[in-house]
Amino acid sequence: MVHALIATVTLLPIIDDDVRLNQVQVIGTHNSYHIAPTAAILDLLKVGGDRVKGLDYTHKPLAEQFQDLGIRQVELDLFADPDGGLYASPAMRKTVKTLGKDPGPDPNVDGVLDRPGMKVLHVQDIDFLSTAPTFVAALKQIKDWSIKHSKHVPIFVLVELKDDAVLGTSTKPVEFDASLLDAVEAEALSVFDRSDLFTPDDLRGDSPSLPHAIAAKGWPRLDALRGKVILGLDNEGALRDLYVQGHEALKGRLMFATMDGPDHAAAAWFKINDPLRDFDRIQDLVRKGFLIRTRADADTREARANDGTRRDKALASGAQFVSTDYPEPRLEFSGYQVKLPGKAVARPNPVSLPGRGDGELE
Repeated sequence: MVHALIATVTLLPIIDDDVRLNQVQVIGTHNSYHIAPTAAILDLLKVGGDRVKGLDYTHKPLAEQFQDLGIRQVELDLFADPDGGLYASPAMRKTVKTLGKDPGPDPNVDGVLDRPGMKVLHVQDIDFLSTAPTFVAALKQIKDWSIKHSKHVPIFVLVELKDDAVLGTSTKPVEFDASLLDAVEAEALSVFDRSDLFTPDDLRGDSPSLPHAIAAKGWPRLDALRGKVILGLDNEGALRDLYVQGHEALKGRLMFATMDGPDHAAAAWFKINDPLRDFDRIQDLVRKGFLIRTRADADTREARANDGTRRDKALASGAQFVSTDYPEPRLEFSGYQVKLPGKAVARPNPVSLPGRGDGELE
């Protein structure tokens, strides 16, 4: 219970009132809802090669991540299910039952997957267990914790929209269109008031673009954003472009979006997953005032090898959000984990606030 006393932590003298959102660094989790497939399913999937190893990780429920581990960035994968029931009976689970093996927990407890709405899972039919089976359920978990800890460092929620068919699976996802993008926002607003969120409109103000706002006035001070939730669209390419279409500089949108370059009117944060290959790019964008999310590990490789190289680069890069599958070590693999010095919830950013040490923020 690393952060059982988070609510009583006070700011250390090294932090002053002028610290801004882009000048801190926090730890996040990748596929934050994820529960590893059962042993029987993993065994069946092994015929496809070593890639199945990348599915073998499990996260605590969201509130426990916030409270016990100090996590301040999470990621949710959304599948559209406007009619309900599309993901209620995963094919691999039915196969395991037919073989007389333990299929594991039913993902459709109380018929939650039968109802229309956005569902949260990793891969249809194969990797479907979730601590928050619907988008609304996940957001309610976040809001409930946030209300109880109203002075928390802002929580950044990445939303990845999934609609790709997967070879070997029988369920074809519903493709996202403009109406379903609006439905994502409607579900978010069914849980949060706009005042609970920090949105592109809030950053832009009367500036003509988000980069202009960042250059002219910077991100808000951290204390002004305490208790807030920030939504980010994880997708790039056509879906991202559709989300931005008709919303110059993301006017009226709830979510920030990762753009192709810093000159785009909607550019404010970037998803740059590889801190080894893109270390210099991350640092350059951080110095220019942008927010970055990167990954300290992927596909369980670093944990299995006890290799902290990528993690250390991610932390040194200055990316404000460093995402991991191991905020705690999985000791059957190794002692590998990702945390800030002193197990802080947030620290002064080593690139955008250099020379300030590792003082802790509540």
